Amino acid sequence: MSKSYKIIITGQVQGVGFRPFVYVLAKQFGLKGSVSNNESGVIIYVSGEGHNVKDFYNTLIENPPKVSKILTHALVEIEARVFTDFNIVPSQKSGKLNLQLTPDFAICEDCQEEILDPNNRRYHYPFTTCINCGPRWAITKAFPFERAHTSMQHFEMCDACYEEYTNPSNKRFHSQTNSCSTCGIQIHLNNSEGKTVPVEHGHEFKQVAKLIKEGHIIAIKNTGGYLLCCDASNTETIKRLRHKKNRPKKPLAVLYPSLQLLKQHFNINSQQEETLMSAERPIVILPVGKATSNLAFEELIPNLNQLGVMLPYSAILKLLAEALNIPIVATSGNVHGSPIISSLKDANAELIKIADYIVHHNLDIVNPQDDSVVKFSPKFNHKVLFRRSRGYAPNSFGTYTVNEKILAMGSHLKSTIAFMPNDFLYISQYLGNLDTFEVYVRFVETASKFMALFEQHPTVILVDAHPAYQSTQYGQELSKQLGIDHVSVQHHKAHFTAVLGEHDLFKNKAPILGVVWDGTGFGDDSQIWGGEFFVYEQQTLERVSHFEYFDWLAGDKMSKEPRLSLLALAEEDMDVSQQFSKEELKIYRTLKQNNTLKTSSVGRLFDAVASLLNICHINTYEGEAAMLLENRVADYSLEHCTSYCDLSEDGTIPTKELLKNLSLDVKKGLAKDDIIVNFIYTLATLVFQVADAHHITHIACSGGVFQNTMLIDLLKKMASNKYNLFFNCNLSPNDENIAFGQIMYYLNIKNQ
Repeated sequence: MSKSYKIIITGQVQGVGFRPFVYVLAKQFGLKGSVSNNESGVIIYVSGEGHNVKDFYNTLIENPPKVSKILTHALVEIEARVFTDFNIVPSQKSGKLNLQLTPDFAICEDCQEEILDPNNRRYHYPFTTCINCGPRWAITKAFPFERAHTSMQHFEMCDACYEEYTNPSNKRFHSQTNSCSTCGIQIHLNNSEGKTVPVEHGHEFKQVAKLIKEGHIIAIKNTGGYLLCCDASNTETIKRLRHKKNRPKKPLAVLYPSLQLLKQHFNINSQQEETLMSAERPIVILPVGKATSNLAFEELIPNLNQLGVMLPYSAILKLLAEALNIPIVATSGNVHGSPIISSLKDANAELIKIADYIVHHNLDIVNPQDDSVVKFSPKFNHKVLFRRSRGYAPNSFGTYTVNEKILAMGSHLKSTIAFMPNDFLYISQYLGNLDTFEVYVRFVETASKFMALFEQHPTVILVDAHPAYQSTQYGQELSKQLGIDHVSVQHHKAHFTAVLGEHDLFKNKAPILGVVWDGTGFGDDSQIWGGEFFVYEQQTLERVSHFEYFDWLAGDKMSKEPRLSLLALAEEDMDVSQQFSKEELKIYRTLKQNNTLKTSSVGRLFDAVASLLNICHINTYEGEAAMLLENRVADYSLEHCTSYCDLSEDGTIPTKELLKNLSLDVKKGLAKDDIIVNFIYTLATLVFQVADAHHITHIACSGGVFQNTMLIDLLKKMASNKYNLFFNCNLSPNDENIAFGQIMYYLNIKNQ
């Protein structure tokens, strides 16, 4: 007997080919009804024999479209309805948006084959996509995900594309990004004077490849913004790019044309390969080791032994890679410190000063995104997300039932915004450091876009406790405009609760030690925290230990000059004359004598060690000293490690004693590599000493210091089966997780 049912599915189910998939499956099971997107996900109505409906439902849930992610699903019998066929119904939005958003997807294998096939009508069309791949969040204006709600709305499908769009047997059936060279996006090449360079249609990337091989810098508008590209083996061109981009030493990422060539040059493991080929297609940081290639390593990664590489993730990059067949630099299209550029106007104003030629196209990028960055630890292959952006953002984490609508403004460095307007929590792509005006403008725009997209204003705004952060000040200003409360959340407590939230540990019965180490954060005692230990238990959070305070000198200058951290920690008998001139020493020692601001920062401790070892005295980019320390170590043996200090009787970490004992090894002439290993080993040992002092076996670690994969490997090795370790997994350990942590703190901690 025929019955009628309603199926409700939530999760990452829009913009992933879910409706056409349901259509074909329903036809296979002989069912009638409809499928549509709405503000909550996908709604399916079906009529048919009960067993057929249940088989259809089980098949759908167990084998959904490959890039979809089902979060919840329900099958409910309803009053009998009459359907004459099964149809895809245009989206009906009857309420506020309440579903997961869809990130961008890397080009699929089928589309790659099409653009390289001379007999295919999409041959050399650089915006080829299908239901399984292509930009989503980058072009989204509103939801539900329909062409009219994206920047593709300006491109009306030709007859051939429309036939694909309406053909259930075609892989572009109801593909909202469908287009071709007849009806789609147009590309053109300009020189540095802004004049169009005439190129035969279909040969644009052959011309670009020729220019790159000749030593030119090319700005290319990709699906998330402009990239600056040049030959990765051309020393002089890379130097010129660095000079023009104002990026003297920070590592540059390299785009490889194929996995095959990459594997010829580098030894990569299965996890690295899987990530490089994933739908997210991030940059993966690989150890250089014995890499066999002619890459200009000294210019690409000065003083480092690791290189960020990626594979083509759009049709644009795939066509360029095929035309080149060599690795190229592919770095964000911006001046160092500014956000990635995505508009023609900004490119003509800024990138024209850097690039010799610019490749433009006329698809508007609504949400510009940098490439995401991932690294795996050398011994345990532990995955660390260094930057969460294209491919990952703005996915939400779990479902929540909260009466309030919460907007979290995050931190100042590596800023992101988190919004909880409904049952889901959304986190923006990486935005950047708010010291830069252009980043601040994009930060404000992103907050406005979230509120417009969900048609909701927050009822409470969360900010960092640091009163001078731009994110804090904007949050306070916005709260006044909206007439709502704002709540401050201490920086390191937000780091800790971010890990607890990622692993759903708030209901954990056993106490959890939070280890939060980074460069800087405004503490509850108005000092600069950064080497903190907390205990979470039964919705309460308490600071139980920290690194011994030392002087914070010269304000923000201290984070840029590791030598200042050394001076702040150095005993009177420690020689720092190599790091300073006599005049400088006199000035800074006077500052130190009169200083009242203190810090517990482990990030600055790394700086001090790097300066003491004459590895880095001045940071040219954030975290340079720490990266150089980690990169000095090729291998180590735990059995030969020694610790430079133990936990003090008062339960704090004796920071100055640690550095003093380390300096004795320097005087003895111990190899720098061994000193660095002992330093990291000391830090790992201290984690377990604090845990033992409080009789805790569950340990959660966060903060920028935990981007150090050697430290993570040591912790995992030393933890054995005695301790349970938790790290940020879907978010970066750096300040990108602060916005998420602020919401987790607000929702779960009682003693606020």
